[in-house]
Amino acid sequence: MRPVDLAREHGLSTQAIRNYEDAGILPAAERTVHGYRTYTPLHAQALRAFLALVPGHGHQTATSIMQAVNRGDTEDALRLIDESHGQLLDDRRTLQAVEAALRDLAPVPQERGDTFIGPLARRLGIRPATLRKWENAGLIRPRRDPQTGYRVYSAADVRDVRLAHQLRRGGYLLEQIAPLIAQVRSAGGVAPLESTLRDWQARLSARGRAMLQGAADLEAYLRAREPRHPTGALSRVPT
Repeated sequence: MRPVDLAREHGLSTQAIRNYEDAGILPAAERTVHGYRTYTPLHAQALRAFLALVPGHGHQTATSIMQAVNRGDTEDALRLIDESHGQLLDDRRTLQAVEAALRDLAPVPQERGDTFIGPLARRLGIRPATLRKWENAGLIRPRRDPQTGYRVYSAADVRDVRLAHQLRRGGYLLEQIAPLIAQVRSAGGVAPLESTLRDWQARLSARGRAMLQGAADLEAYLRAREPRHPTGALSRVPT
């Protein structure tokens, strides 16, 4: 099988196939006497596995998984997959946390209990510089103490900071978060964020299903790599 034969099935270039082999995504190809690469159905299965892994795990992690498999370190490949599933679970929990926070976003009454930048940053486990960056991006608008010039965060400001923090963990950019918080601030409710949350949930679901497809193709590749007896049966370790 020539590089072009392997590439054509997936609409790739022959250079991409060579790059994948050089990166360890595909096992090393045999060479003809003239130095041309020749590929086998095993390489085709490896390519299918990699391309199926990318949507669920991302290009970098998918690459690391295939590199581990091709060097014979299946345990490391499985560890990488577990870590990726763990990240998806964390993202689902973050979404749940955002939804829980939004359920409490009724109009905020005048409350006591103002706080300053240091205690608020420590409460969230972030640096004060991050809060200042969010302020510059328009996410939060703390007032200044007229005597000291220190930033003072009201209950409504703390709500906006918590929401920004959760959305950042969900992968949203500052320029995406700022208008959402501005809408919530003006509307005093969760309606402006409902479509965003639905999109977020849809992306998590799509990622989960992509992981299932990636797992199926990777399992097929792992089985194809297993040594076989002369009869064609899979070899088994004696018990």
